[in-house]
Amino acid sequence: MNTRKRLLRWASGIMLVLGTGHLSLLTLIAWDDVTGWVDRGMWAAVPLVLTDGGAVQTVESLQNEVTFWGGPGSFAVPLILLGCLTWHLAGRGVAVPAGLGWGLATWCALGGVLLVPSPFFAGIIAGALIIVAARRKD
Repeated sequence: MNTRKRLLRWASGIMLVLGTGHLSLLTLIAWDDVTGWVDRGMWAAVPLVLTDGGAVQTVESLQNEVTFWGGPGSFAVPLILLGCLTWHLAGRGVAVPAGLGWGLATWCALGGVLLVPSPFFAGIIAGALIIVAARRKD
């Protein structure tokens, strides 16, 4: 396996672990909220607007929104998809653009600074691996 492919596979593995770990952990922590979506029906389980004439939000409705934006509405799903795409492209020998690595590293650095302690900083490694792989000539 050449160096570029190995670097991209490591980067994609980090992204997949971060994304799936985030969703799995949230599901375990907020199991009642997630199952509540199924009980209420998936359509509009997390409403954007209050439907009862602008009443004040309850703790439960705020927790429901936090669960959504921390889970399926977060960047975890796109991170998993990006990890899968990177893995696929590495298998075909296609270089992932360095700009993608810079964007990922910057986003993870900012997220890590804003939310300490967090595994955001591991994403910087994935971004750096993409940058290095893009610059390799093999």
